[in-house]
Formats: sequence, structure tokens, C-alpha cells
Amino acid sequence: MTNFEDTSWKPHEECGVFGIYSKDGKEIPPAYACYNGLLALQHRGQESCGIAVNDSGVISYSKDMGLVSEVFSDSVLNRLGGQIALSHVRYSTSGDSVRENAQPLVMRYIKGTLAIAHNGNLTNAHELRRELEKNGCIFQTTIDSEVIAYMIARERVGAVSIEEAVFRAMQKVEGSFSLLVMSPQKLIAVRDPNGFRPLCMGKIGDDIVFASESCALDAVGAEFVRDVEPGELIAAGPSGLKYHYNKKPANRSLCVFEYIYFARTDSKIDGLGVYESRKEAGRLLARQSPVEADVVIGVPESGIDAAIGYSEESGIPYQKGIVKNSYIGRTFIKPTQLERERSVRIKLNALESEVRGKRVVLLDDSIVRGTTSGRIVSMLKDAGAKEVHLRISSPPFLWPCYYGTDIPTREDLIAVKHTVEEIAQMNYADSLAFLSLDNLPDMLKGKCSGYCDACFSGKYPTEIPQEMIDHRPQSYCTPIQRL
Repeated sequence: MTNFEDTSWKPHEECGVFGIYSKDGKEIPPAYACYNGLLALQHRGQESCGIAVNDSGVISYSKDMGLVSEVFSDSVLNRLGGQIALSHVRYSTSGDSVRENAQPLVMRYIKGTLAIAHNGNLTNAHELRRELEKNGCIFQTTIDSEVIAYMIARERVGAVSIEEAVFRAMQKVEGSFSLLVMSPQKLIAVRDPNGFRPLCMGKIGDDIVFASESCALDAVGAEFVRDVEPGELIAAGPSGLKYHYNKKPANRSLCVFEYIYFARTDSKIDGLGVYESRKEAGRLLARQSPVEADVVIGVPESGIDAAIGYSEESGIPYQKGIVKNSYIGRTFIKPTQLERERSVRIKLNALESEVRGKRVVLLDDSIVRGTTSGRIVSMLKDAGAKEVHLRISSPPFLWPCYYGTDIPTREDLIAVKHTVEEIAQMNYADSLAFLSLDNLPDMLKGKCSGYCDACFSGKYPTEIPQEMIDHRPQSYCTPIQRL
């Protein structure tokens, strides 16, 4: 989600959404369904969370800074009674970590009350915001999700239904959005025409459930039905399900980093299991960049799956060589460099008995600025590893992202300024290899019909406004920078 605070672009967030439509709320209380769904999506956002519930047309909500288990208690959830609900988990960074930017957004307008939960980033948000402000709109947050809410409210005045209003608004916004919208009677799910962000649908009896990832469906006992298609709108209401489809042709462009890092291992996105793709990345690396070694280990969590694949392909035994403190959040959400460095030391520790005197192949998912990997390699060598050969299950980051995944400007990307050999030396590794860009299709095993790899290739599937490029900050911490 784009931020407008000050005159520059703030870091965008990677978020998670979950919603449920029920005619009576008896199968499972919607607030509790959202709570369990958000727990399963906690990896997508650890700074703030919220739940909005519709009780016979009256929408109430609760949201705050913190983890799902910290924000919600039985007493809070019991007050959120109703039949329909949507919810959200969010990442934010220094300057954006405020309650006002937490979601869902709940707004009252001439047609009633509207609640939205949004994962993504609009590329034309500045243009739309200026237009709305000239027409008298007053914004209460610094996120582009509020722009979407205003666009829907404006379209609703002349539309025969809320789903028609949402569909009209979606024709005017550009970029990435997996969106849930709740009106007094309906729950609507929308995915942008390129399908940048995942969104799926499930069922619990007659109840309809939408979630960013299939793992959240499992968490509430929902049966997976299918993914929401790119450009599709699904409205769940008293008369059942209604579908609208965007007729504008668009290149299917699911963010490939969902498979590499963002999504939970047990999720399945657009027909491909995340665990399956990560293991395949490890197998490809073993064939692409073999090395003589005694043991293969992975950086928890996403590096472990690739390490298993590397081990299976190479025949080098896999061992647990790094212990993770599961009660420490992802390091990239720390607002200062010192806090990030401290959290890395607290979060991970080498298992000396498995690495001492051994040649180690270390699998990790990415290198962005290149500071975390060096500390992990040093930690293994301090524990007695004879050699550490670093293998990365993604290509080098060479370009920023404008669709909601925070990649720094090119000046901050280590692979732009340094060769692979130089990066290896800077990270104290005996060798280093990235998954080649040509191997990405093989990693997806032909099951993903279209994906976005612009952060690796520089080939953006949509036109990026020059204003957005010009307002990229020169330096900031971001969700995939595990610094």
C-alpha cells in the first residue's frame, strides 16, 4: 500500500486479508474465524491488525498496533458479533507505524457504511488522490487503501449495487490489489487484472471464505474452492455468489517472490504448492552450482525447503545447522539498523555439533543489501565450519518493485554495484551462487501461467508512472530486507 506522508514515497507493505460471509454466523462466529485466519497469515504482517464485523447492517471494528494474539482477546472478539467479517494484517516501517494506518478501513458515506482490507500497491495513487482532493475529499490516513475507498464510494452514488460500484472503481485504479470490501449486506473479493497478489476462496458449509493464502482456509476448517482469478470480482450476498470479470487483457503477473519467500510453506497459490517450488529451487541450484561439501543447511524458515531440495539432488546430507528463536519477529520490520542487527543475533544461532569441521552449503532465499548473510556465514564459521558455500534460491535483486513488495532503489541493491565474487567476499563465503533468471520457469514447474520477475529482470508488466519512479526514496528498510 502506497504512503503519502510528507512529499516522498514511504515504504510499501506486504499484507494479508481474510474475510467470511455467513447468512447467520452460526457455523463459526465470523470474528473468531477472522482471528484464526489472521493467525495463519501473521507472517504477512506483524505491525498492526484489525477485524470489522457486520451485524445485520451495522459494522463495528477493532484494530490496533501489534500481533494478532496481542490485539485480540476473548472479550474483544465477543463484542464483535455478526454475520459477515473481514480482517487484515499489515507491515509498516518507521514513520508509518501508526494506528490510523491500520486496517480494515471503515468509512460512512451517503449509501451507508463501507469496510475494506487491501493487499497491494496502486501505481496511479498520487494522480487519483490529487483528483479526489480537488473535489473536496479529506484523507485521514497516508495509505492508498483510502483512495480505493473514496473511489468506491463515489461510484456507488450512480451504481445499482455495491459490486457494480466496486467493479467500476477497479477499472480506474492501476497496480496491484487483492481487496475485500464489506457493505451492510455483502462481502466482495477483487483481484487486480494482473493477479500480482494472491487471493483464494473457500467454503465452510454454506459460508464463503476469502483469504490471501490457502493456509488460512485450513486454519478455519474451510474447504479450498479455487483461486480468485486475475481481474475477477466475486460478491457473496443474500442471493448467493455473483461474478464479474475484467474484459481488459492483461498479462498474468503473480509476484514470483510469493513462492520464494512471502507465502507460508503449506500454502498453494494459483495451482502450485509453495513448498514444492522452494524445493525445486534447491534442486536447480544443486545442478546449476554444485560444490563438494559435507552438509547442507538452510536459513530458517524459507531457506530450509530449498536446502532439502539441494540435498536430495546433490546427495549431500541435510542437517539442521541453525536454530531459530521462533518468538522473534522477522528482522526486517525493525525500524533502525541497530535493532535489526541485534534481532539477527537474538533470532538465529548455529548448532555447533552439526557444522564444526565441516564444509557447509548454506541455502537462503535472497540477498538484498548483503548485511544479514555475512553475519550468518560468520556465525557458522565461529561455530567451527571449515567452509561455507552460500546458495541463494532467487536471482540477484537488480530493480525496485512498484507493486507492493519493498525493494530499495538500485543504489541500495548490492548486486547492482558488485559482482558475485565480490558479494561472496563481502559475506565471508567461500563461494556464492544465485538461482539464474532462466531457471525461474523451471522452479515453477510449468504450473504458474504467468508471473512478475521485474525486481530481477527489470521487465515490468505494466507502465510505471514517472512520478512514482521519481518519488522513490534513496534509502529505507523494507519487508524483504532481513537486515
